[in-house]
Amino acid sequence: MEAIIAKLLQDFEQGKMSRRQLIRSLAVTASAAAAVAPAVAASPDEPAFKAVAVNHISYQVADYTKTRDFYVGMFGMKVTQDTGRQCYLSFGDTFLLPRNGRPNSKTPPPYVDHIAYTIDTWDKDAVEAELKRRGLTPTPDTPDSFHVKDPDGFNLQISGRNMKP
Repeated sequence: MEAIIAKLLQDFEQGKMSRRQLIRSLAVTASAAAAVAPAVAASPDEPAFKAVAVNHISYQVADYTKTRDFYVGMFGMKVTQDTGRQCYLSFGDTFLLPRNGRPNSKTPPPYVDHIAYTIDTWDKDAVEAELKRRGLTPTPDTPDSFHVKDPDGFNLQISGRNMKP
């Protein structure tokens, strides 16, 4: 988490992102970290899910190839997929997902699109039911994940262990 924040600040200081983009990216990062806190659970004694890992971090960039080459060269991340618009940069049990910013997007790159958390136990129907019980509107993304909005409106993905790059 510290490295993500440091990189965002560095980009801001170097003029690579506006103040608004920095604040939004920091807010997404903070809210995603808070999303796994037991305080968010409906029951004070029992959280709804147990997060076991950050599955991936997805963000939009001006040129994903420059981002890809930077992370491969700097950290030795492995490119496991490259579509010509985005790529998966694997490291450990997680991956970065830089993708070219969407044309006509209201939010120009760079910005954090979403952070996905892997939960301990995955039962699609049970996860969907629990999210709905909490007043959320789960949107299926893959057979092993749902997207929801956190209390601040940021995109959060909840994933099963089988979701890999």
